[in-house]
Amino acid sequence: MKLDLRALLAGECRTLPFRFYLDPPDVSDPRSTLWGVRFPSPMEVSGSIINTAGYMRMSLDLSLDYKAFCARCLGDVSGTFHFDLEKTVAPASQLQELDEDKKEEFAIVEDGFLDMDEQLLELLEMEFPSRFLCREDCKGLCERCGCNLNEGACTCGKDEIDPRLLPLKELLLELKKAEEDQNNS
Repeated sequence: MKLDLRALLAGECRTLPFRFYLDPPDVSDPRSTLWGVRFPSPMEVSGSIINTAGYMRMSLDLSLDYKAFCARCLGDVSGTFHFDLEKTVAPASQLQELDEDKKEEFAIVEDGFLDMDEQLLELLEMEFPSRFLCREDCKGLCERCGCNLNEGACTCGKDEIDPRLLPLKELLLELKKAEEDQNNS
């Protein structure tokens, strides 16, 4: 979405309200922080840009429904991600002498238009949570049998000791016995 700011830049109006929908990002790349998240509806973006004597400030609210998997039990998690952003808006011609790091602080207007798509998708990649929980006290899955521990205790005998670790258990018992003998003498 490209916002037409020519009237605002020319001083014909002081405020430019906007509301639009943006298709959610492509999450098919496993390297993406959004990989595995499903977006059932487009991202809703609303806000305004206010011009106060040549100083332009943009305020926007981003809202996006999502579906993901719980990081502990792999159950379905759904919700709405909200993000508020405020940025100074400036024409590219005024920012030519700034370092690239400083330019990131601005929403840059090119030829009277502000391209929102790329900036918002990049913002979503950075701000979206990297993991979700179905609930704060999610017990997760049994590491041995994969049973969902939120639905009840498993009966796989996960408290049994791995036979490869039995020599370490015997060593630990010997050390405890030696420590007790030393404390009793």
